Amino acid sequence: MMNADCFALMSSMGWFGWLMPLAFLLLVGLSIAALAKYLFSRTSKGDPS
Repeated sequence: MMNADCFALMSSMGWFGWLMPLAFLLLVGLSIAALAKYLFSRTSKGDPS
């Protein structure tokens, strides 16, 4: 039921209704990737590399 409501709202808004959720998913994905890179690529202060 919720998917049908969401698709109906998106189609009533035209191309902007499809751009907003895709942009949001892209932003979330990029932020998760940046957080993972930050967490797994940190080096200690004494590490010469």
